[in-house]
Amino acid sequence: MQSKQISLKEVFGFDYFRSGQEQTISQLLNGDSTLSIFPTGSGKSLCYQLTALHLPHLTLVVSPLLALMKDQLEFLAGKGIPAASIDSTLKGNQTQEIMAAVRSGEIKILMVSVERFKNERFRQFIQSVPVSMLVVDEAHCISEWGHNFRPDYLKLPSYRQALNIPLTLLLTATATKKVKLDMAEKFAINEHHIIQTGFYRSNLDLSVVPVASVDKSAYLAQQIKQHSDFNSHLKESSGIVYVTLQHSAEQVAAYLQKAGINACAYHAGFDNDHRSQIQADFMAGNIQVIVATIAFGMGIDKSDIRFVFHYDLPKSIENYSQEIGRAGRDGKLSYCITLANLDGLNTVENFVYGDTPELSGIEYVIENIKAETQVTQYESKWELQILQLSNASNIKQLPLKTLLVQLELAGVIEPMYAYFADFKIKLLQPVAQILSGFNEQRIAFLSAIFKATQFKKIWGSLSFDTLLQDKSIERTRVIAALEYLQEQQMIVLETSRMTEVFKVNSTELADPALAKNLYDYFIDKEEKEIKRIASLVRFFQLDTCLSINLARYFDDALFQGVNSPEQCGHCSVCRGNVAKLEHSQQVEWPSDEKLVANGKGLKSHLENKINASLTLESYCRFFAGMTVPLFGRNKVKQLSGFASCEQQRYQTIRDKLSTLGFNK
Repeated sequence: MQSKQISLKEVFGFDYFRSGQEQTISQLLNGDSTLSIFPTGSGKSLCYQLTALHLPHLTLVVSPLLALMKDQLEFLAGKGIPAASIDSTLKGNQTQEIMAAVRSGEIKILMVSVERFKNERFRQFIQSVPVSMLVVDEAHCISEWGHNFRPDYLKLPSYRQALNIPLTLLLTATATKKVKLDMAEKFAINEHHIIQTGFYRSNLDLSVVPVASVDKSAYLAQQIKQHSDFNSHLKESSGIVYVTLQHSAEQVAAYLQKAGINACAYHAGFDNDHRSQIQADFMAGNIQVIVATIAFGMGIDKSDIRFVFHYDLPKSIENYSQEIGRAGRDGKLSYCITLANLDGLNTVENFVYGDTPELSGIEYVIENIKAETQVTQYESKWELQILQLSNASNIKQLPLKTLLVQLELAGVIEPMYAYFADFKIKLLQPVAQILSGFNEQRIAFLSAIFKATQFKKIWGSLSFDTLLQDKSIERTRVIAALEYLQEQQMIVLETSRMTEVFKVNSTELADPALAKNLYDYFIDKEEKEIKRIASLVRFFQLDTCLSINLARYFDDALFQGVNSPEQCGHCSVCRGNVAKLEHSQQVEWPSDEKLVANGKGLKSHLENKINASLTLESYCRFFAGMTVPLFGRNKVKQLSGFASCEQQRYQTIRDKLSTLGFNK
């Protein structure tokens, strides 16, 4: 207890623990894996940062966003805690330098994305390092029942087992009861070791304001100016405006700028450097208002955000909760205002429908496994490169990854390893000079590697097919040798074209119901997501307290049972303003003749390029303006009729096209 307090004060500069922090740290130092659910901005990160200082070996942190890692690393550097990340932004020998520092014990905390585990070079490295604790930030990504589910997160329990990591800490701000129990079960965390500090925040004023789309920008500008005046004791009150689409972020930011508001757009379409600069300017107070898609916000720890506006409907109650949670982290009164109507409902729903694979796409993947599996005396192997399979099956990459995980869970495939198809070598010293520093046995081994490398002017491509014909040579030893040469600055090594290798269970693969069962899984997932959106719309139209209903949704113990309070006194419903959401105006359909003609145009454009006939779903996605691999590589966006029904809800498009015979 005493040493924890010393660390807290001396290293972090805090006099006392916030709610839940000390219990989490005590459990971890007692050897108990823990799930901690704290509200946004209540100090989740300190739980692993302080614990890491008391553990003998490395703490490995899995984080979903690069920006989140960078913020944490900057904080840790300021406290003198040796930490690093291995990510895509590293250049030259930086990765090797970090690996060397981890091996020597200089670095206590290493941050990576979950996708990093697919990298054979990283896996080989991390297996050679003792790890005391695995930390999973934004851990709700593990659960299929939660929002922001990421299929690669499902593999984290097996990674932990393979790496023999004794301790796990799961951190999240948003988890319903079902999600938190699911997370705990996946990592064998005892229910007694789940810590939930409470969800309700009394300083957040929640309002749902019905506003027609045509009036939103003017209303937004007027409200921002009003809140800035109200908070005139601050230099300028800062805030975030959330929109659904990238072009909306730019349009709304431009409107606010014309209205004299210091606003800037932010979305994933900007390059990393531009996004980093915008974020830095906002954090420094040089930008008052960020107009952003959901790409902005995770890990943003700015304490004086006075308002969060939702210009468009959020994706779910969970997303809404996370986004408003960025306001008022200093405990002062802050405003969370949703400018609500039903106009954007179709856009939010289309994100869901657009990710559901067609049955034909799932069948293509299964047939590809059957056709491409290499059968040897010992095993059956299937290799894939995700981009190629995505294009060939017409399944977007994220749902394709989900499909692969479901095939794993069904016992059809089992991940063996992933490797880079391309290894490129640049010599920094002549080959003879490199070889001169080794003994006779290693000279022979390295000579075989260089002999199998075809050098051009500067770079050489290593052919593993040629090299591994010698059965005495192991691929892992080759990679270890190349990594060593790079660490010694004798070569530069570049790798590309990630290839995943799976073991195939031919018995399970032969199940005639396999494709249909997988398709049913995706349809069930689609229905749940659509219901999640419907729950959001219902929430915004409640006639009972918004704050308390939100706390109950996230299983806050203070608001369960008959004795819990019924009113917060700081939401629009408690002020007597119950919202009723409507469409701003009636959306017109193209004529039936035009729909049929555009459909024929699509069929004509694609009939010589694909072997199968177009499905009803393909036509629906065309008229809804969705992007799928088939449309992208065949320039379908240029055709007349693309996105001509984008203001309609997907199910109504499906019903309309069915009546016109598109499903025949």
